[in-house]
Amino acid sequence: MILAFFSSLCFIASQFYDIDTPLSPLISASAMNSGPGLFSNFGKKTKDLLMRDYQSDQKISVSTTSVTGVTLTSSATNKGGESTGDVGAMYKHKNTLINVKFDAQSNITMTLTLKDIAPSTNTTASFKLNNYKSSKIATTLTSTDIFFPSTKAIASLELPDFRSGKLDVHYFHHHATLTSTVALNHSPTINISATIGTPIFAMGAKVGYETPSSKFTNFTVGISVNIPDSTSSIVLSDKGDTIRASYIHHFDRFKKTAVAGEFTRRLKTNKTRFTIGGCYAVDGQTMVKAKLTNHGKLSVLLKHEIIPKSFVTLSSELDSQAFHKIPSGEHLDLWTGIDRHPDLD
Repeated sequence: MILAFFSSLCFIASQFYDIDTPLSPLISASAMNSGPGLFSNFGKKTKDLLMRDYQSDQKISVSTTSVTGVTLTSSATNKGGESTGDVGAMYKHKNTLINVKFDAQSNITMTLTLKDIAPSTNTTASFKLNNYKSSKIATTLTSTDIFFPSTKAIASLELPDFRSGKLDVHYFHHHATLTSTVALNHSPTINISATIGTPIFAMGAKVGYETPSSKFTNFTVGISVNIPDSTSSIVLSDKGDTIRASYIHHFDRFKKTAVAGEFTRRLKTNKTRFTIGGCYAVDGQTMVKAKLTNHGKLSVLLKHEIIPKSFVTLSSELDSQAFHKIPSGEHLDLWTGIDRHPDLD
């Protein structure tokens, strides 16, 4: 993985070796305009391949959407020998989303989401009929170009817990990005991240600061390399205690068949963890995924589109160090309809 990362660096160097040579087609004008991306995206493609859709619990879920726009869902989960389940109904009409859920503990939860009741404002109200104390109202206000060009600000507030409010500001430039998150309370925590570079090569850092104690809570640095068929990153986090290297390589232009690996080492404890995995598109409707950890846990997943936008997902996990146990994480997920998790457009 490390060799693959440095081979990517060599590829970058070859692109800029002669400054009088025209830019490579890989560095198109549209790609330059996209900028280096957010620091939080370093290693994200690898993480998504190795984590997304896998289930560690025994679960079955069914969802269907009627022609009137009503989505009915039902799910049952067995986790640690405890079984839970719920049924729900969701209805969307223009800018309004209504969701009602009834679970096995006789809890009835109602959620009402309103979009653009004021310009760029979303409001969500959630109520539990048998536990009013858990009810809450959340409001999000999004503004663009309010401070500077290419700037996006997101303010969120949740009632009755005023301490949960926060302000996110994102700034995008052709060769840099900057994000900051500030808690809206009397003793805020501030998180700032920044990247510089191009869509192909970027360096970044993230820092967290607690105003009550006047201490830095975390400091993370990293580099990321993106070429057409692969993405590599190395991130040093936990104030230099943890190093994480990730790599993903795609074998087709649709990026549906790929292999990936992630290596993590904690320097103080000398503990190492790595995961390798891949996905393979059998055809346009069927996807197979598998991953293996250094602890001997093998996970496999099969996802099939039975009709357009309707999928069946089967997954299971086997611990090679405990063959006498029943494989864990057997999972069946059946859902149909326009959107698995309907939300406001």
